[in-house]
Parts: sequence; structure tokens; C-alpha cells
Amino acid sequence: MPRRILLLITDLEIGGTPTVVREVAIRLHVPPDVHVAVACLAPAGPVAEQLKAANVPVHAFGARSMRSAPRVLRHLIRHIGAGGFDTVFSFLVHANVMAALASRFVSGVRFFQSIQTTQPNPAWHWRLQRRAARRAERIAVPSSAVAHAARERSQIPAEKLVVIPNAVDAEQFRIDRDPPPGPFAVGFIGRLDPIKRLPDLLTAIKLLDGRARLHVFGEGEDRSRVEADVRRLGLESLVTLHGAIAQPQDALRQLELLVLPSSAEGFGLVLIEAMAAGVPVVATDIPAARDIVHHGETGLLVPVGSPEELAAAIRRVMSDYSLRHRMAHRAQEDVRKRFAWDGVMRQYRAFLGIDS
Repeated sequence: MPRRILLLITDLEIGGTPTVVREVAIRLHVPPDVHVAVACLAPAGPVAEQLKAANVPVHAFGARSMRSAPRVLRHLIRHIGAGGFDTVFSFLVHANVMAALASRFVSGVRFFQSIQTTQPNPAWHWRLQRRAARRAERIAVPSSAVAHAARERSQIPAEKLVVIPNAVDAEQFRIDRDPPPGPFAVGFIGRLDPIKRLPDLLTAIKLLDGRARLHVFGEGEDRSRVEADVRRLGLESLVTLHGAIAQPQDALRQLELLVLPSSAEGFGLVLIEAMAAGVPVVATDIPAARDIVHHGETGLLVPVGSPEELAAAIRRVMSDYSLRHRMAHRAQEDVRKRFAWDGVMRQYRAFLGIDS
């Protein structure tokens, strides 16, 4: 009998988890054996259009605040029934909570969840996740770091957690890189959020005395702070805020180095995207990054919150062509071995019981 699976996520804006949901949906959706649809709690975002272009049905519930929760729950319950879904696989805490609530009102449907973050705050998210997790058969996490956070902060039993790494289609990241002329092109790709610690990277650029130019791709709540820090540090001529981009390749082809200075990450999808594109990476030495980057071999790791060491790592990459080339080549090979979609999708299919 064909499987009918609904992937539920908080929103479909440009970002790491929506990208994962898009790729999982497209790769699972193999009619007539497996029918997959995607729904989001918020209004439809750019990733919704990408899914529709791939012939994956999408529904947006249009919630703009928590006040919409009762209405969204009613519509979600009806949507599950009308779609004849036998499985709901939710991503991120708000979607996990809504799916858990809906599970009380439908029968004959299996519920799975995914946690994609290690961000400690707000703490109440982890308390909500603890309650939601009780309604899930199993919970997928992208790294051992997220598994640890889920056990510690939401008291989720280890046997309920399944580590399935995020992945990348290496062929889609075979790009011709064309960095702009001038100072060495350093890049950041991601949401502008305090946990990303962009001020540390700005300070590092300042310490490099004009030898590097920073390209920031992304939007978020921290944009005004980033803009203020650029002015405070006198970096207007060395920092460009490009805003959000539809595809990471659009940014990566302009870069000579990708930097991720975060204090916490659930996985660090942008790292494997950069590595697949042959762009060297520098990241902070956090558990999720250690799962991806082998220090000195496929990238460099530096302590969190140290602009001086961040600047030193950037300077090292800038000045050592041999190191830069060697790390980029080894990183490309490593991504193809460990983070290819073929292997990851086998894990997702087993997780959802599709081949059983």
C-alpha cells in the first residue's frame, strides 16, 4: 500500500532546516510508492516555491503569531485527515508541538519529530519539546551535539533519538568560483542572529588591517546590531551586507574562505556546502563543527569568542596557498564520503519505516 507522508515545519523561509526539509521531501516523493507533501505553520516562503517546482504539494497555514495556534491546530487536524496521511514527520519545536497536539485527535497515524538545534535559549523551547517528544515514536537529530542537548535539556531517552546527518548534493556545488578583485574575500552565510557571533568576525576583519573583505549573506534579527558594529569599527569599505540569497552557490562562487563563528550549531549545513564547493572553511570549535571539520585537514577550528584567534586563522589561510588548496581538496572528498544524500536517505527511509 502506498505511503502518504506529511512533512511539517515551522516556516519555509531560506535557512538550514527548510533546506533539509526540501531535499528530504523531494527525495522521498516517489509516486506511486511514496507520496510526500509539505506543510508549514507560517505563510508560504521561498522554499515553498522550490518544492512546488519539484512537484511536491505544499500547504501553508499562515500563522503569524502564537494567537493563531488554535486555528492552525484545527486546520492541521483536518489536513491530516483529508490528505489520508499515514505519517507526520515534524521539524523544529513549534511544528513538533503542533504535531503532538494533533496526534491526540487522529488515529492510525504515526508521528515522528526532528530537533535541529543546540541553541540553549529560550529555555522554554526545550521544556515544550520535552512534552512534545512524548507523542513521537522516534526523533531524528543531525548530530551527536543535538542528541546530547535533547537528552540534557528535554530529558528525551537516548533510545528514542536517531542521529541522521544533514547532507549535500556535491554535484550541485561544482561551481566556477569568481571572487571579486581586491582584498581576500571572506564570507559568512546564515541568519543574522546573536548566536552566530558576527561581531567576533567583524573584529577579526578589523584586526586584518584591510587585507580581507567580508561578504555577509543573510538576514535576521541581529542586522541592526551588525550594521552598528560595522560603523563603530570603521569597516564600511570592507564589509558588504548582501541580504538573503536564494541559493548558497550564489554566495560561495564569490568567496575564497567561509567562516562560521557561532557559539552553537545543530549541524552547520553551510560548512558542508562550502566544503563541497571547494571553499576552505574556518569555524568555531563547537561540537557540531567538530563532527564535520577535521582541524588542519579539512578546515580550521578556533575557540568561541576569540576574534584574535579567528583573525589568526583567516590570516593563515590567506597567506598559505598550499594549506588552502590541500584543505579544500580533502574537504570535498570527505563531504562526498560522509554527507552524500544517497546514504542519508537510506537512513531516513529506515527511520520512517518505508522499506520495512
